[in-house]
Amino acid sequence: MAAAGAVVGDTLRALADQAAPGRSTADLDRIAAEILASRSATSPFLDYHPRWASNPFPAVLCVSVNDAVVHGIPDDTVLADGDLVSVDFGAILNGWCGDAARSFVVGTASAADTALIEATDAALAAGISAVRPGNTLGDIGHAIATVAREAGYGLLANHGGHGIGRTMHEPPHVPNVGQPGEGMRLQPGLVIAIEPMLIADGTTGYIHDPDGWTLRTATGARAAHSEHTVAVTTGGARILTR
Repeated sequence: MAAAGAVVGDTLRALADQAAPGRSTADLDRIAAEILASRSATSPFLDYHPRWASNPFPAVLCVSVNDAVVHGIPDDTVLADGDLVSVDFGAILNGWCGDAARSFVVGTASAADTALIEATDAALAAGISAVRPGNTLGDIGHAIATVAREAGYGLLANHGGHGIGRTMHEPPHVPNVGQPGEGMRLQPGLVIAIEPMLIADGTTGYIHDPDGWTLRTATGARAAHSEHTVAVTTGGARILTR
């Protein structure tokens, strides 16, 4: 899984480096697809069709801009200076999956967007710090929510991380809100994707775009998304998608 995770991490780094005003979100999807092909990997996103979706996902990359939180479909939308972009990407290599996300600003970043992204990354780091044998899923959610709420941000309702292995989404659900000591206990060998999604104005609600996939904040506030695939080991957390 670390090999698949390396493809994911390298791709997210390339996307952040190459995103610029004037590029479209479809351009970013093409870059991601080219990297997948160059690494002999395939996409767990392309044609993914969960029960709740009206249609399969049509791309290898989710690109969510400004008030879009997650699951944005790449299209001819052109990025502008100051746009807050969240990219979510996965890879399958030799039958194993990796999945991660990061947020960044194209061009000139406002202080508010920088603070939101930093808090989202800090919430992810806190969740990862709670990954150790004997801790619970509730410990992870509590760590994430504490960082987010103390910074004044909301967490996207009804969404969180997931188990990952031979397929991208496996049990268990990994909450972004929880109580210490509650939920399944973590054991070495478990691999999970931890992914806080923070909303700038402290709200939690969302709406669906007509495309059936893109989730936007209900208030139009900006959002950020950060994710890593993390293995539980006897020594604690091992991040597989750096």
